[in-house]
Amino acid sequence: MNHYFSPNRRRLIEQGLVAGLGVPFMHKSMAQSRSPGASSKERILVVFELSGGNDGLNTVVPYGDDTYYRLRPKLGIARDKLRRIDDRFGFHPAMAGFERLYKDGQLAVVHGCGYERPSFSHFQSMAWWQTASPNSGSQNGWIGRLADSLYAPGVATPVVNIDAAQSLAVAGTKHTPLVFEDPSALIRQGEAASQALLTGVAQNHTSLPEDLAFLRANARSATDGAQAIGEAIARYKTPVDYGIVPTQLPKVAALIAAQHSARIYYASYRNNAFDTHVQQADVHSRLLTYCSDAISAFFKDMQRIGRAQDCSMLVFSEFGRRPRENNNRGTDHGTAGPMFLIGPGVRGGLHGAPVDLNKLNETDNLTHTVDFRQVYASVIDQWMGGDSRAVLGKGFDPLKLYT
Repeated sequence: MNHYFSPNRRRLIEQGLVAGLGVPFMHKSMAQSRSPGASSKERILVVFELSGGNDGLNTVVPYGDDTYYRLRPKLGIARDKLRRIDDRFGFHPAMAGFERLYKDGQLAVVHGCGYERPSFSHFQSMAWWQTASPNSGSQNGWIGRLADSLYAPGVATPVVNIDAAQSLAVAGTKHTPLVFEDPSALIRQGEAASQALLTGVAQNHTSLPEDLAFLRANARSATDGAQAIGEAIARYKTPVDYGIVPTQLPKVAALIAAQHSARIYYASYRNNAFDTHVQQADVHSRLLTYCSDAISAFFKDMQRIGRAQDCSMLVFSEFGRRPRENNNRGTDHGTAGPMFLIGPGVRGGLHGAPVDLNKLNETDNLTHTVDFRQVYASVIDQWMGGDSRAVLGKGFDPLKLYT
């Protein structure tokens, strides 16, 4: 039997190199990844996940409502400390970056986002936000379905997920997202046997059967693509300060500057960082500082390289926190919370109906006023030029979130 047709090799072919790389396969090298005739100014969507359940009430603070201070006698943020938006709401004092974006008209706050019959499980609720399918078992993410609907099979990689493991949000049927955290590890991950096979096939110079020739081409392309990404990120230099914790956004900026083919980027502040059950005040303040500074810096960087007008960012968390503080000076898993859209193309300001702190539901939680899929629909229809009904499986009334 031909040496190349062992079961392990056949499995590697069937899985499109995913097992061997330890990350989904990048179809073409970055230098070759742009579709013929594609504009360098195509719109880009960056999705940023706040993992753990961000406390929306201490992010966009309803200081004009005395009930907020009654529910949070210790965690409530004093009126004179806030970065005021209007006579009812103010940003957490740590959010200088968001305040700048808001004053520049580049930040939209959507109040009260959630869904019916909410889950208080991090894993389950995040899965439902990532699939846009609450109380169901969808296997594909809304971003994966969006990419499938916008880009024909075989085009250059449209989705990049910067993380140690692939998010359910980017799972689709027609496209394999590029997933990485450390670009230098794109090829180094995986079993030793798979790595040896990948290297051997990529370097093989003999005549091969058609399916193995395809494998060799893909192996070489994966290796070249990983190298190109690593080089682009390594050589990207910016005078913009992303703050103490830059998250993964400088890597996104580097790929945009290098004109990578991706049009959708997914990143997160992960590891349930926003799960603030105990002594929330200082931890939450630091987290909001890190994220607010990094996001503000990202758009300053995009302005510097002339791509700000092409970029929009969606920021979300899998749920909010309970309106009542707990006995540990923290907050427990809740329901509704704000979502944020950022960029020069958004209609800055406050959107959606604020939650009513005086009408808590049967679980002593907030009742959502906006279905989070309405925000997704707005992004899909108004920014990405897609069909939200097709992507989300049913119609959701978009909000007017873009100019």
